[in-house]
Amino acid sequence: MILCRRIVFTGLVLLWMGLIFWFSAQPSEESANMSHRVGRMAGELFVPGFSRWPEQKQEDFAAAIDYPLRKCAHASEYAVLAVLLFLMFASYRPSVKRGLALAFFTAAAYAASDEFHQLFVPGRSGQARDVIIDSIGALVGCGVCFFIARIGKRIWSKR
Repeated sequence: MILCRRIVFTGLVLLWMGLIFWFSAQPSEESANMSHRVGRMAGELFVPGFSRWPEQKQEDFAAAIDYPLRKCAHASEYAVLAVLLFLMFASYRPSVKRGLALAFFTAAAYAASDEFHQLFVPGRSGQARDVIIDSIGALVGCGVCFFIARIGKRIWSKR
């Protein structure tokens, strides 16, 4: 059972890292178009009457939320990576603190390598600011794992 968990969590980590790599490998124009579509989708989902707005107003909205949307996506993808890394490391039975540290530093290192990778993608650039945003996302993911582990420990110790 433990071996199965290790294989599953390691596979999920590698799959998620591959997805991050794929997003980063997209040239800037493709990446911008994708986030613009997501911005329009967010408008349709969360802004009442968005579909009745004039086309230019919809475009302006999508452009206005593009930057915060991208940065939230960065942080979120690394929060998920940190959670998956923690689960993978936990399957090898290190202490919670050690698993959290390994998860955070692995995610932060992957964020740095991802920004380096973007230096070789047409129209993209590596940004130290993005490494910081990604690392903050990883820290949030580790925080979620820490609190879930704390709650789980309290529940199991009462049995």
